[in-house]
Amino acid sequence: MDSALSDPHNGSVEAGGPTNGTTRPPSTPEGIALAYGSLLLMALLPIFFGALRSVRCARGKNASDMPETITSRDAARFPIIASCTLLGLYLFFKIFSQEYINLLLSMYFFVLGILALSHTISPFMNKFFPANFPNRQYQLLFTQGSGENKEEIINYEFDTKDLVCLGLSSIVGVWYLLRKHWIANNLFGLAFSLNGVELLHLNNVSTGCILLGGLFIYDIFWVFGTNVMVTVAKSFEAPIKLVFPQDLLEKGLEADNFAMLGLGDIVIPGIFIALLLRFDISLKKNTHTYFYTSFAAYIFGLGLTIFIMHIFKHAQPALLYLVPACIGFPVLVALAKGEVTEMFSYESSAEILPHTPRLTHFPTVSGSPASLADSMQQKLAGPRRRRPQNPSAIYEESNPKDPAAVTESKEGTEASPSKGLEKKEK
Repeated sequence: MDSALSDPHNGSVEAGGPTNGTTRPPSTPEGIALAYGSLLLMALLPIFFGALRSVRCARGKNASDMPETITSRDAARFPIIASCTLLGLYLFFKIFSQEYINLLLSMYFFVLGILALSHTISPFMNKFFPANFPNRQYQLLFTQGSGENKEEIINYEFDTKDLVCLGLSSIVGVWYLLRKHWIANNLFGLAFSLNGVELLHLNNVSTGCILLGGLFIYDIFWVFGTNVMVTVAKSFEAPIKLVFPQDLLEKGLEADNFAMLGLGDIVIPGIFIALLLRFDISLKKNTHTYFYTSFAAYIFGLGLTIFIMHIFKHAQPALLYLVPACIGFPVLVALAKGEVTEMFSYESSAEILPHTPRLTHFPTVSGSPASLADSMQQKLAGPRRRRPQNPSAIYEESNPKDPAAVTESKEGTEASPSKGLEKKEK
């Protein structure tokens, strides 16, 4: 995962340098300030809204939007997996043609980007559809095997409104695929970031510390210790970073001297900040102290990264500054409030948020579908009967021993309804 601030094709934040062997005119101070300020704003948007949507995601009922929980074991393995992936991409670019690899990656991220952008804009677009919009429900279901061995591979529910959002996202996808324009790149990058913060959930604060600590070392090693991350970032043409031109004021939308922020610097701290928001809600104090503290810490850490990079004119591993800030600030607040134990004992995956239905057991249903449907209709259509007062009658109704006796009793009731009336009069 690329996570650093850098030049136009470098995975970190850095002032853009020449990429085609020609000398570019230096960027103006106004252009640099606009580029860095825009990157900071674009980084904050998916973290803020992704954290809010992560709470709704935990409360949601749709199985297709259920979050993926990261455990401490996953967090410990993640830096190793990320390092192997990064090194593998580096070797691929050294051995094979860069053009064909980027073509394959472009098609892959084209599909992922359309799906991510569609999922991102769907809640906003629903507000613009008229009330009489013909909305139909669909389900995409892929199964493997048959009978008792049938296993669901894909079970995705969607409607007509989702198809409209998918069509709009496809337009952006084609634009990115044909032009590789930086605006289309940023739209996909923001969608990836927001979906990552929303759907990736840390199960507790200790897991978050393990993940951030491991990637803290990962980022420093691959940025300062080797040229692997820089080489991959320069060769990798995919929406895995946010970019903004530093010469926008001079060249407009055709500007090509970019500052860059890797998506790893947004998603990794973002899922930790979202965890602290859910922790705030679990305290039931109607305050979001830890969320706002970590959010302010992220602004401080990323601002410090930009400042250091601008002073030393070198790409910086942003997690070097973000990890101490995002972990240190909330822990200090917890120490001041005496809530360190509550913070580290909080389990996000085990918490039942308000209005979240949970199924603790599965009811057993027997009989054919037709008989079940008939019995349901009879219960709904028939009048409500008074509950029998005799406990033995209740037991006999729920546990009949002789089916023939039950049939005879029903026939007797139908044949002589006057007996029942006489008993009631008595």
